[in-house]
Amino acid sequence: MANQEKSTAERLGYPADARALIVNADDFGMCHDQNEGVMTGLKDGVFTSSTILVTCPWFEEAAAFARNNPAADLGVHLTLTAEWDSYKWGPVLGAHAVPSLVDERGYLWQTVAQVYEHARLDEAEAELRAQIEKAVAAGIDVTHLDSHMGTLQLRADYHEIYARLANDYRVPIRLASRRRLGTEGMGAILDQLDGFGVVTPDHLVFYGPASVPETESYWTNLLRTLKPGVTEILCHPALAREELKSCDRDALQREADFRYFTSDLARQLIADEGIKLVGFRKLRDLMRRDSNSGSPSLKGRG
Repeated sequence: MANQEKSTAERLGYPADARALIVNADDFGMCHDQNEGVMTGLKDGVFTSSTILVTCPWFEEAAAFARNNPAADLGVHLTLTAEWDSYKWGPVLGAHAVPSLVDERGYLWQTVAQVYEHARLDEAEAELRAQIEKAVAAGIDVTHLDSHMGTLQLRADYHEIYARLANDYRVPIRLASRRRLGTEGMGAILDQLDGFGVVTPDHLVFYGPASVPETESYWTNLLRTLKPGVTEILCHPALAREELKSCDRDALQREADFRYFTSDLARQLIADEGIKLVGFRKLRDLMRRDSNSGSPSLKGRG
């Protein structure tokens, strides 16, 4: 398609050499310590976006934040796994409605491999739609979709669901590089996304520092070496208090990332490098610009 001749940044009106950045805070709604980090990061840090775990017990706190902060850039963290050993959640539709998505105790599968082994695609799609609808019903102006633990991004049949949801709700999605998808045999998915007019960032940074002591040097180097185009960085800002440490193996890294992206250092570096901070709402506006259909539940929102 002709649009693919230009980067997403150029389609947003930036020069070809401009570097635009989405700093996305994943796992909003997981627990209170996570929510504190995300909310503070959105208000006082350089985070421009966040995605919400609709399935989790602390979803209502995230939803209240969304209603009280309508300009916040918030998406749905589409979820088919509950990865922690001692902290679990189940599907929005309930275990009886989507039995292939849950283990013997009624929780979502712990690993992506288990999802691929057991889940029926029709039940997965029904559950994911229910998660989006629950967010909308709670008053969240959904700006984008992404995939918890990458479940929807790692296999073509799940990626097809991801593309359909983006099209039906007319929202952008997180996407690995187009080159990577092409080399992994997902060229047909790229054609589908292009046919739907789904907008995505140009680049994705889905990995982080190897250890807490490396946090500042890692993120600083990454910001200094951003490529032209729109880059999405994802991380999980949180406060590593007793709640988070009781269930999350990387609690200290989450707090280290929170500290970095709420620091004066990060803010000054972004300014010095001439990096443009953007949210997914700009990408959603671009995607909907020539579309008057939208989805019934989201039409006219945002």
